[in-house]
Amino acid sequence: MRDLHKSSVLGSKHGSLMSWRPQYRSSKFRNVYGKVASREHCFDGIPITKNVHDNHFCAVNARFLAIVTESAGGGSFLVIPLEQTGRIEPNYPKVCGHQGNVLDIKWNPFIENIIASCSEDTSVRIWEIPEGGLKRNMTEAVLELYGHSRRVGLVEWHPTTNNILFSAGYDYKVLIWNLDIGEPVKMIDCHTDVILCMSFNTDGSLLATTCKDKKLRVVEPRSGRVLQEASCKNHRVNRVVFLGSTKRLLTTGVSRWNTRQIALWDQEDLAMPLIEEEIDGLSGLLFPFYDADTHMLYLAGKGDGNIRYYEIGSEKPYLSYLMEFRSPAPQKGLGVMPKHGLDVSACEVFRFYKLVTLKGLIEPISMIVPRRSETYQEDIYPMTPGTEPALTPDEWLSGVNRGKTLKVPGVSVGVSAWGCAGVVGDHPGLGESPKSSPCSPPLCPPDPILMSLKEGYKRTSKIVFKAPVREKKGVVVNGIDLLENVPPRTENELLRMFFRQQDEIRRLKDELSQKDIRIRQLQLELKNLRNSPKNN
Repeated sequence: MRDLHKSSVLGSKHGSLMSWRPQYRSSKFRNVYGKVASREHCFDGIPITKNVHDNHFCAVNARFLAIVTESAGGGSFLVIPLEQTGRIEPNYPKVCGHQGNVLDIKWNPFIENIIASCSEDTSVRIWEIPEGGLKRNMTEAVLELYGHSRRVGLVEWHPTTNNILFSAGYDYKVLIWNLDIGEPVKMIDCHTDVILCMSFNTDGSLLATTCKDKKLRVVEPRSGRVLQEASCKNHRVNRVVFLGSTKRLLTTGVSRWNTRQIALWDQEDLAMPLIEEEIDGLSGLLFPFYDADTHMLYLAGKGDGNIRYYEIGSEKPYLSYLMEFRSPAPQKGLGVMPKHGLDVSACEVFRFYKLVTLKGLIEPISMIVPRRSETYQEDIYPMTPGTEPALTPDEWLSGVNRGKTLKVPGVSVGVSAWGCAGVVGDHPGLGESPKSSPCSPPLCPPDPILMSLKEGYKRTSKIVFKAPVREKKGVVVNGIDLLENVPPRTENELLRMFFRQQDEIRRLKDELSQKDIRIRQLQLELKNLRNSPKNN
């Protein structure tokens, strides 16, 4: 009763706050329910990491499931083919090349066997998983990226451009990597504390971030310019997500009364949130997930087993509560299956992979729209982003914004965020109208990034990841290759080098003392020979 009274008082104080009374409205998603997979279709016996870093520690695509695991000495994660359900053997091969704990992992959206990881060892690494999964431990990454001076907590792939990766470190910087050359090409240096979350808009022309300095920012990533900034004093933001093409943002955080709270923002004006709503009084972090195809928002709490879901509307009250999936088992993190990996025959619109640390269990949860007909339901499966990139790294870095392409039999229509294409120099500020430009054939994407799920999307991507070739030049001085003995780049590497040198010094001292003893023995034998009676 106290919570209800507080909510009504809040509603009287702040007109923008939503009423706690349920809003009844017609929606085809009002009866969506969560279905937990049977035990034989779960992944059991997995030593899920006990790291307290606020991440999902799980990534999934249509072929593989990756989970960060507990390990002694360095960091590791498992990569399991989706069809290999059941109990996982304790000696199952791992990806174990990092020298520190792995903090985040993300699959490449365009190449299904490429995964990026970041770690406390300050490195970002790109791994190529062999066909059929791992047969032995993988320690060599196809690409190692060093640019942060402190541990790296987040990695995100660009949504429409191939081989562009973003990484956020505890040095308060966001680095943009061009994997075609294996180097950072841009740095976003506008944050004053640790970056908590990154989210892209539909075409990747804008980046939203939340930070420990209690600010929400909308950034133009190529120039690093902050377009909008909000100081969230009453709503301490933790996570942010762009709500598709609605030009709105949703954040989760904590209210001034230390209750979990969500807020909806207009991306063109972050002065005040459009609405704020208190969720509950629990202390765990709220993870937001948005499905742009169904306009559904899912809220999952870390440390509890509930998943609430809402429908996003274009008019007030903007946010309509649908239902709640309840489970007694607490979740540490959640992986989300891309749309082309869903079972459309079962009317599945979303699928979570829930990490249950206490049981060492990964539990798939399918969100299903109940329908009697077994035919394809076009109204719940619109055109959706596919596995073909719309841009190359050079195109995106030069300023081109290329968004959705609608693919219909016999017709291909290209649509971007500004109507066609824009460049960084002419990028309109938020709230301004973009400059018009004719849509010439070279600017229209040659391949669609949207696809239909009607026939079951099984097309494999033709894109292959090629690590940049770096010429190895030797500088030999006195028989020693100086480039082989490169200076340490991280604190962990420095400590390892220090202990290795200490061991070498100790070994050489032992050898020296043994030789000193041997010299004394030989000197004594020589003296005895000289003093023997035969020599006299």
